[in-house]
Amino acid sequence: MRRRQLVSVLNEPSRTTLAVEYLSRSQLPSLPDRWWQDALGVAQFGQKLPPLELAHLPSAAVPLCPLGECETLYEIWRADGPMHVGRCGLVSYRATAQLLFGCITIAEPGEEEGKGLRASTSTAYAQIFATLESTGYRQLMRIWNYIPDIGKPAAGSERYWLFNSARHDSFVAAGRPVMALAPAASALGTPFGSPLVIYFLAHKSAVQMLENPRQVSAYRYPAQYGPSSPSFSRASLLAEGGGTLLVSGTSSIVGHKSVHSNDVTAQTRESLLNIGALTDDASRRMSSQRFALSMLSYKVYVRREPDLPKIMAVMHESVGSAARIAYMRADICRRDLLVEIEAMGAAEPLAYESQPAQLACAGG
Repeated sequence: MRRRQLVSVLNEPSRTTLAVEYLSRSQLPSLPDRWWQDALGVAQFGQKLPPLELAHLPSAAVPLCPLGECETLYEIWRADGPMHVGRCGLVSYRATAQLLFGCITIAEPGEEEGKGLRASTSTAYAQIFATLESTGYRQLMRIWNYIPDIGKPAAGSERYWLFNSARHDSFVAAGRPVMALAPAASALGTPFGSPLVIYFLAHKSAVQMLENPRQVSAYRYPAQYGPSSPSFSRASLLAEGGGTLLVSGTSSIVGHKSVHSNDVTAQTRESLLNIGALTDDASRRMSSQRFALSMLSYKVYVRREPDLPKIMAVMHESVGSAARIAYMRADICRRDLLVEIEAMGAAEPLAYESQPAQLACAGG
C-alpha cells in the first residue's frame, strides 16, 4: 500500500506546496530516481545511521531513536521546481526558486560549565545567518534544534537556558528579530556526547508568524524560565501556493505554565488543543481554505518510552488513525513535560473531506 501511495504522488499535478514524507530504510530502495528530483533535504533519525548515498541531498543525522518498528526513520522534505545544491561554510543546502533546506552539525568543544554549548550554538547560528544572507533566502521560517543533554545543570542554570542565551545573542548580532518575527522552532535533547544538529527551512519572501492565544508567546516568558527567553514563534504560515502551516514543538503549556504534571494522557490532549488553536488561526487567514488536525503530519517526542501506548491512543482519537505520525524518544526542554508534538500540513478547500493516509513505519 505504501508503494502505491508514493507512486501516485508522481502522477499528481506539480505541487505548489511544501510536503514531507516519513519513510523507513527498507522503503528507500523501491523509490525511482525521479522520485528524488523534488527532494529538498532529509533528516535521518536513529542511533546507527548508515549513509544515505545521495550526494546532492543535504542530510541531518539526528541521534534520536524512532519508536515502533523502525530502527531508522527518514524525514524527507519535498517541493516542486528546479533545484540547485550548495554549501556555505559548514551549512549544506538545496533550494528551489523560493525555498531552501539547510543543515549544520557541530561537535561541542570540550569546555566546562556549558561554554562549549554556547560556542557551538553561536557558531551554528552565525553560519546559518551567513548562508541566508549570501543566498538571498532571508526569511527563516522553521528551524529544528537537537541539543545534547538539554536538561543537564550547567553554569548555575541548565543547558537549555545556555542554548537560549546563545541563540538570542546570535539573532541580535545578525540583526534578526527575537520576538514577533522569529521563526517557528523545536528544541529537543539528544544523548550525551552527541553533536549539536540543526536543520532549517527558509524562504525568499515574507512568511506569517503565528502565536497561540492560549499561551504566552515564548519570547515573552518570565525570568523563571531562564535569563533569555526562547526566540521562536508558535507556528509559521506560508500563504502562497495554497498555504502550508509549520507548527513549532508544542507541549502541555497554558499561559506560560506546564499543566497536568505526570499525566501523559492529559498532556497529550492539551498539546493538541494548542495545535488546534493554531490551525484555527491559520484557517482564518486563508479565505477559502482551512487547516484541520486530521490533515497534518506529526512528529511526537516522547520522554518515557512506556508512555507511548497512551500517547498513541490520544493521537489516534484526536487526529484519526490514518494520520501520518512519527514517534521519537527524546528529552524535552522542561523536566515536567512528558510529550512534545510538532506538525505541518497544507491547507485544503473548505469542502475538503478527510481521506485516509497510509502511515509510515513509525509506530502508528
